[in-house]
Amino acid sequence: MDHGAIAARLREEIARRRISRQALADMAKVSLSTLEKALSGSRPFTLATVVRLEDALGSPLRDQQQAVLATPGLAPESMGSYVRPAVQWIEGDYLTLRPSFGEEGCIYAYRTHIQWDEDAGHLTFAESDRIDGVFSQAGFVSMPNLSGHTYLVTSESGQFRLVMLGRATRERRMFGLLSTLQVGAGSQLVPVSCPIAYVPLDQLEEPVFGLVKPGEPQAAPYRAMLDAALAEDYCRLRS
Repeated sequence: MDHGAIAARLREEIARRRISRQALADMAKVSLSTLEKALSGSRPFTLATVVRLEDALGSPLRDQQQAVLATPGLAPESMGSYVRPAVQWIEGDYLTLRPSFGEEGCIYAYRTHIQWDEDAGHLTFAESDRIDGVFSQAGFVSMPNLSGHTYLVTSESGQFRLVMLGRATRERRMFGLLSTLQVGAGSQLVPVSCPIAYVPLDQLEEPVFGLVKPGEPQAAPYRAMLDAALAEDYCRLRS
């Protein structure tokens, strides 16, 4: 950690917020002596002290890259500050289901893999086994405690796609809403939202990917899984 830079940012925050060092120490639950010695440079900041100060201020004192390197297994604040042991349950492969945008009554099924990225310091996801592989998405996973929801976010050249999922069931199944762009006439892209479901692949004997049409063997069970998103109030659609 760059202790000098952290001290400078901390002094700036104290001045900008017009709070005393004692008040900050009380908020962060550190001793005033520890805080003053760290600010003066007579004692280096410990990681625990920095994390407590950041939590108290609601503002980072380290560069994001420094935070990732200094705290392995801790996701950035912008993604919810989750720690890997608390989110390992979500890692793995999922059958992903959503309504087909082009075929009435059909279900679009593909694979989503969620894993911890050691270099990035947070969860990531990647889609595969899509019949339109060129549109496969990949991005980061945000899991803030405030909402209790899980967000799968694709950010590419300023374009965003968002999946917002409610709390997982006991079977680790997740349901929610997808917001994306649908290819329209010509080069037109149309905003569209629909229910979406994520079912752990290890719960399925012979998962089928692709376009599942009514009457096919997997149509009924897939429809039941997908319909749970709306039926169990994991998401709502309003016009």
